[in-house]
Amino acid sequence: MPAAVTTATPSATKRVVVLVSGAGSNLHALLERPCNGEVVRVISDQPGAGGLALARARNIDAVAVDRRQYADRSVWDAALREVVAEAAAELVVLAGFMRILSGAFISRWPTLNVHPSLLPAFPGAHAVADALRHGVKITGATVHFVVEQVDAGPIVAQESVAVRANDTTKTLHARIKTVEHRLLPECVALFCADRLAVDGRQVRILP
Repeated sequence: MPAAVTTATPSATKRVVVLVSGAGSNLHALLERPCNGEVVRVISDQPGAGGLALARARNIDAVAVDRRQYADRSVWDAALREVVAEAAAELVVLAGFMRILSGAFISRWPTLNVHPSLLPAFPGAHAVADALRHGVKITGATVHFVVEQVDAGPIVAQESVAVRANDTTKTLHARIKTVEHRLLPECVALFCADRLAVDGRQVRILP
């Protein structure tokens, strides 16, 4: 469980490490908005991820920790923890990172994730397609703290997105991403300003 933040007095600029698996559109959104935090390292489980190229283009340290190069998940997770620790991270942000993190990782750093549904509905890797298959009229985006259970952590913020009659997974996901690109930087900014207090499953936004 992430540690509670109990003061509204902003601290020094926080060191943020971002984990990505793909093109990095949420990373791009984070870099475009001030958040009282500094993205000091971007890490991917995919050496060819576009998010790494985006980081390098902005002179941000970018590192691949390729799962295929490690004997098993626990060894890979230990290597990932080492790379995050080297960056002296104070917050980890999952921005389209498609790997499950261990309890050892989660207990070491507060970690925020953005997910393309209104959790607890449609957790997992196929949330947009699952929403369409289920026939819901509204879905959306959620930013939450990460716990060991998949997509089950305390919710920081949510915003709904209407499902249209002619939506495909691609068209619906595109509209959800537009919300994600605003919601995730807002939540990172709140954390970096020491304005999130976690009490069990409840997250309060401090003045």
